[in-house]
Amino acid sequence: MRRGGRGGIVRGVARTAVVAGTAAHVAGNVHHRQEQKWDAKDAQQQAAYDQQQQMAEQQQQIAELQAQQAYAPPPQAYAPPPQAYGPPPQQAYAPPPPVYAAPATVPLDAGGGQSAVIEQLQQLAELRNSGVLSDEEFAAAKQRVLAGG
Repeated sequence: MRRGGRGGIVRGVARTAVVAGTAAHVAGNVHHRQEQKWDAKDAQQQAAYDQQQQMAEQQQQIAELQAQQAYAPPPQAYAPPPQAYGPPPQQAYAPPPPVYAAPATVPLDAGGGQSAVIEQLQQLAELRNSGVLSDEEFAAAKQRVLAGG
């Protein structure tokens, strides 16, 4: 059996290649994990920065609103002065009250009473209520009875 020769060199080179390949693989995994950690850390820092920026913008808006409220002019406490020139304002007057006609007089019958006229008016009202006469016909008939015709 031979030890030492070419077989030993090839074997040593192969062993070195395997160790180097394993080391490179492990180093690649370590590097990948480190990149993930760095990315996560960067994302956290970016989120914190964004939140700080948002808070700063909100505080600035609040300060601007407070400044606007602090320097708002006070409301006017008096009426504006009247116009010095121009026609005087027109006053509106109520319309005159309506003029009503004098009430119709009911003629007295021969006995000194109004019973015949009242009976006729009651009959006209019954005819209107039953639907035989319209309101216009009732009004015209009532005027004739009251006028004595």
